[in-house]
Order: sequence, then structure tokens, then C-alpha cells
Amino acid sequence: MSAVLEFDQAQDPPRARGLPLLGNTLDMARGPAEFFVKLYREYGPVSRISVLGNSYTVIAGPEAANFVGSREGKDCLRSKEFWQGLVEEYGATRTLTGEDGESHKELRNIMRRGYSKDSIKGRYDELVRITDRCFQRDWPVGQSVQVLPAMQYMVTDQLGTILTGSAPLEYVDAIRTKILYILNVLVTRQRPKFLLLRPEYKKARRRVFELKEKMVADWYARHPNGQEEPGEDETPNLIDDIMRAHVNQPEVIPESDLAVTLTGPYVAGLDTVANTTAAITYCVLKYPEVRRRVYEEVDALFAEGDIDESQLFAKIPALQGAIMEAMRLYPIAVAQMRTATKDFVFQGCRIREGEMLYVATSVPHFMEEFYPEPQRFDIDRYAKPRAEHMQSGAYSPYGRGPHTCLGKSLAEVQIALSMARLFYKLDLELDPPDYTLKTKTAPTPGPSTQFKVRVKGYRH
Repeated sequence: MSAVLEFDQAQDPPRARGLPLLGNTLDMARGPAEFFVKLYREYGPVSRISVLGNSYTVIAGPEAANFVGSREGKDCLRSKEFWQGLVEEYGATRTLTGEDGESHKELRNIMRRGYSKDSIKGRYDELVRITDRCFQRDWPVGQSVQVLPAMQYMVTDQLGTILTGSAPLEYVDAIRTKILYILNVLVTRQRPKFLLLRPEYKKARRRVFELKEKMVADWYARHPNGQEEPGEDETPNLIDDIMRAHVNQPEVIPESDLAVTLTGPYVAGLDTVANTTAAITYCVLKYPEVRRRVYEEVDALFAEGDIDESQLFAKIPALQGAIMEAMRLYPIAVAQMRTATKDFVFQGCRIREGEMLYVATSVPHFMEEFYPEPQRFDIDRYAKPRAEHMQSGAYSPYGRGPHTCLGKSLAEVQIALSMARLFYKLDLELDPPDYTLKTKTAPTPGPSTQFKVRVKGYRH
């Protein structure tokens, strides 16, 4: 049956039970991934919830994962409203995450090369050196390390150097604070707007705009003309592509959009990649047999000297399985937020134009229909012949549809190399050794900032 049916043949979505006034707010705050699975089991692929007084329709499960990437899904859903608060806070006209259709394609095409794994081609060994530098700075031997903040500094160092040409570590705290407030207040709307008046946020906001001015000045210092084509010995990075588009097509990327666009790599990576690498660290250290297999692979990988870029993933199947399994159990993209562009029917339920939706594409991650014993950490799920993630709609760690993470291929290399190097270089243990991971939900799901490991020494 088609996802879009005659509107008058359908019924309204069932409304989920909730508390007076609060509705489903506490369930969402405790754990959105678990909450969406519970909704799917109780009400099916469509339901309606209330969070902080706002009504949302939830479409979930493999049905939603497949729908959001279909032609019908593209016609029925848009992103603009959920990101409009961020756009206005930056004083911008638009941002990649908030655009749809041709406008989205236009921005995506400008940034595609800079966010792709081509941007790191020939630089795997450089990324390894950056990562080693982070260990020396932020992972002292004999000390306990808060994993998530350490990963955030590492991600900023890596992305800054590779994508923009500099690593603005002095701005990490400001970027982190601004992300926290904007996502909580303006995007997910889990917190009231008056929090943006706090001095902490205002200071962070000034610092992020200061970073934008610095990035623009640095680029013009290297390219005084601004319009010249890259030289033969120059490999353009993401910032080059953005700035050349701004100079040559100011109507496409005007001055007002530079702050949100230029600092985008840090916003995109600081929370997502750092959360993911922290979760992987926990999972590998928690399970001795997984750790043994990963150690064998990474020891062999780096014993060969320079990395053969074409063979990286082929040489680390256990580590890659651990990465994919951690991303299944601790997804960053629990749900995508959308608005209905028109009246349509999904799985027999009416959804009206203008309704706000959560598209809970991660629900299949926790369904035994796709993953036997879904709460068990099993790194062999992804190898043939099992390949459980290849079932239709089963695996969505980077989101789905036209807004699937643009940096997916780059992130896959960044995460794999970072984790390989971490387990090759450092002898780590959970602190305390019997620690069970606690997670946070705001601004995005991931390991708690209190998750620690002890650096016992160097393995190599």
C-alpha cells in the first residue's frame, strides 16, 4: 500500500498516554530512543505526543526510515521550521540543515567536496599524527580522563586542521556551550528561550562570531584577490569552497551566512563524532573478547608503517564491527525533526500540513525482528552472511533521506582511524573498572560527560 493515500479515508494518529500538563516530556528527557521504541510497540508506526506543551506526530520504525528517503517523503516533509531559530540566532538567511529542495542541493553541492572523504585523501598519516598529538596533550599517563571532553578537543583538532587549515582549540569551550544552548532551546526546544539571556551563552556567542571573523581574515590573508582559482600545489579545503562561493556568488552565500557556514564543521563534528567515539571507547573496553580482537587488528595495521588508504577498512573488520554496533546501540540521530509540507497519509493515519514531526528512524536498531538479542553488543552482526544492517530500514546511524549526514564518508574514516590509533597507542581501562555507561539526552544523546577511563600507559 502506498504511503500516501486518499486523505479522507484515513484516521487521526493515536495519542500517546502522558502526564497532565507535562504530557510525554519526562519520557523524552529520560531516553528518546527507548521512548520511540515503546511508542512503536504500543501504537504502531504513527502516534501523537506532547512535549513541553507542543504537539508532535511521531512516525517510526522501518516504515518511517524507508518513507523519509522516498520521493513521497521528500515531497511531504521539510526541515525549515526546526532550524529557523538557529538561522535567526546567527542572523543568517539559511543553513544547510534547514533547507530543502533546490536550495538544499545548491548548498550541498558547494560543500560536498569539503565534507567528503576526498578531503582527507592522501592525509591519513597526517590525521594519525594529529591524533597522537591529542593523546600527548589530553590523555596523561596515570590519570583519569573524562572521555567526552577529550574527544571534543580531538575532533576540533582533527577537523580544524583537515577541513579549515587551523585547529582553534581555544574556542572549543565556546563552541560547545553555544551548541548546547542552541540545540536545547532553539532546535529540540527542550529548554525555555530566556536561557539565551545568560551571560555564559552571550559570551560563547561572541566568541563564536569572533572565530568566524578570524577564519575570514585568515582566508583573505592567504587569498588577497579572493577570486583566483586554486594553484596547482593547493588542495582546496571546505573553507576554500565556502569562501570562493561567497566571493563569486554572494547571493548564494552572503556575508550574513558566513558565521553559521564557516563554523559548521565544528558544530557538526564536536557533538556527533565526539559522542560516537566516546561510546565506541566504552564498548571496546567493556568487553574483553572485543578488546582482544581489536588490539590484534590495530597492532597489525600500524606494524606495516604507512597506511594503505584503499585497504583500511578491510584490515580492521572487528573494529569496524564494534564501531557499527556502538552506533546502533548509542545512535546520535535518534530521530529527525520535520514539518509536513502538505496533507498526507502515512500508514493509514492523517498528517496535516504544518504539523511538526519526529521521524524516529533509529527504532529498528532496537527491534529483535532485525537484530536478535538487540541489547547484546555483537560486533559480528554486520559481516556476511548475517549482514543484519542490510535489511530494509534496519540501520540509520547517519539519518535518512536528503538530509543524510553530508560528512558521512569523512566521518567513517575519521572515526575508524581515531579509534584504531587510540587502542594501538594507549593502555586504557574503565574508571572504575566495573563502570556501566551512563548517558545524557541533551542536547543530543550520548555518553555522560562523567564517563572516565584511566590511562595506564602506552601500548606502543
